[in-house]
Amino acid sequence: MIGKIEKVPLREIWRHEAHDFTKWLQDNIDVLSDVINLPLTNVEREQTTGNFYVDLTAEDNSGNTVIIENQLEKSDHDHLGKIITYLSSMDATTAIWIVSDPRPEHVSAINWLNESTAANFYLLKIEGVKIGNSDPAPLLTLIVGPSEETENVGKSKREKKERYVLRKDFWTIVLNKLKDKTNLFNAVSPSESSWLGAGSGKRGIQYTMWVTQDDARLSLYIDRGKDSEEENQAILEKLELHKVEIESIYGDKFEWHKRDDERACQIIINVPNGGYKSDKEKLDSIGENLAECMTRFEKSFSKYIKDLKI
Repeated sequence: MIGKIEKVPLREIWRHEAHDFTKWLQDNIDVLSDVINLPLTNVEREQTTGNFYVDLTAEDNSGNTVIIENQLEKSDHDHLGKIITYLSSMDATTAIWIVSDPRPEHVSAINWLNESTAANFYLLKIEGVKIGNSDPAPLLTLIVGPSEETENVGKSKREKKERYVLRKDFWTIVLNKLKDKTNLFNAVSPSESSWLGAGSGKRGIQYTMWVTQDDARLSLYIDRGKDSEEENQAILEKLELHKVEIESIYGDKFEWHKRDDERACQIIINVPNGGYKSDKEKLDSIGENLAECMTRFEKSFSKYIKDLKI
């Protein structure tokens, strides 16, 4: 004969959250360990952090501190805030939040924390069940926790954030160097983007600087707007009539081209002596070099752009 699972109100099993449920969990920590597949040892109750008491603390198999917060009711913002406070105050690496009813916004928040921080966060649902006349038993269900996917997403987010900061710092150096050489970028602010642009004085013709981790390039970007393919090509060809003089002023060969799959035309020169992820002690000289190259680049084109009849 197969029995039928029945739900049992949690308060019929544990009348008091701290005195009953937390004590039970301390004595039966293996139940939680099995659900989240994380061995937990040295479990202690109500450890102090500032003016607060953590329900339970434990250690993982590497000896790192784990905090456990219990809530025999619907998840709320107050407990989420406490969990983050406890984690930082106790220098813990893992936080476990057990609730009777996980709200969707808190499921999303725990997912976000796993993706955006180096700590591990678990959210579990606790229910009481029984079969027929059996004693009631706890049913713990993992709602969300760390995974290889969230770890990879988190790593990607942190690398992206670092990339933005490094690029903005790099452009700050370059723009400061340019101030002593040309007014071209005076109205431009440092950006997290991979490129910066400044107008040439002619609509649709822009001087741009691009940077990667390892190198940079300069470009004269020609795009007069929608349905301007032929006009862009014509401007490129007019400038190319002065190719020898322009390249002679700069002191190097450029790439003159229009890609078939793009509306815009570009004239490009690579600056391969370093990018935004170079050694910090080299960034000043790299910024100086890029600023000097842009100054020569502008000087190479300015007369011929000014003479364009467009």
